[in-house]
Amino acid sequence: MTLIKSRRMVRPYRPPTPLGGRSATGPGRARRKPIERRRRVLRALVFLAPALVILAVFTVAPMLSALRLSFTDSNGFGIENWVGIANYERIFSDPSILNSMLNTLLYAVMFTPVAVIVALALAVALNNPGLRLRGLFRSALFLPFIVSLAVAAFAWSYLLNPQIGLLSYWLDLIGIHLGNPIENPVLAMPTVVLIAVWKNFGFYMVIFLAGLQDVPPSLYEAAKMDGAGPWRRMTNVTIPMLSNTFGFVLIFALIAALQAFDQIYILTSGGPYGATQTVVYEIYEQGFQQLHLGFASALSYVLLAATLILSLGQFFFFGRRESELN
Repeated sequence: MTLIKSRRMVRPYRPPTPLGGRSATGPGRARRKPIERRRRVLRALVFLAPALVILAVFTVAPMLSALRLSFTDSNGFGIENWVGIANYERIFSDPSILNSMLNTLLYAVMFTPVAVIVALALAVALNNPGLRLRGLFRSALFLPFIVSLAVAAFAWSYLLNPQIGLLSYWLDLIGIHLGNPIENPVLAMPTVVLIAVWKNFGFYMVIFLAGLQDVPPSLYEAAKMDGAGPWRRMTNVTIPMLSNTFGFVLIFALIAALQAFDQIYILTSGGPYGATQTVVYEIYEQGFQQLHLGFASALSYVLLAATLILSLGQFFFFGRRESELN
């Protein structure tokens, strides 16, 4: 009887009822959820509004305007005539445009592997914990990336000058007489590629260094116990573990190669004899020198399509790798 009476006296816990008499877990709270959600969305839109306005005015609107111009013969003045896809047809039939595409492809083929390999080699070397002053070396090698490429191109133009350039003077001392390489049709493209590698490899090196931090040291220790040398550890441990980082840097370098302009504009202006005429420099020349705005816009969208294809390749590559790891 005592047991039954004690059970009846125990009451289940009920949370205190808030002011207004409605339960915190009842229908009132369910009705407030959509209101709170709308308030959060509204607050987010208020904070995003300035950035969205700037993006719409300075990015979306110019892109739509350029898309419209690509179907016209606009020169920036007077009446625009609708020409349909004539500008796009000209891109794949004009010999000078095809030459600029080939030069851009050559630039990408020369720049991408050299920049990636140099960055990876230096990242592996600077990841050694026993290296003294490695922080100083990392900062010094990253420093060229901070400098504007246009400013760096001016500096390199003086270094390469056969009359006053230190680089030409040092090469002359060891019996190499190149003259001015940016005036040589054979050496002009390798020269501008070399400057771009010098400018960008520090950024790629930092990305590789970040990826190396996630490689477990136990893998290297196990490889050493199996008798693997430095090269085998590089090919069997480092590169497979950096596959995602490697793919990101590779795609990033390819996209940067498609946009080569600054050092070409400063050093060669597309010459000599069109040897360094890239797609971006062709867009500049057609749009701002010859005032063929419609054709320049069409060429810009072809370049955008190529960049988009590379970006989608990167997206699907990382998506597949993530699904394989999971």
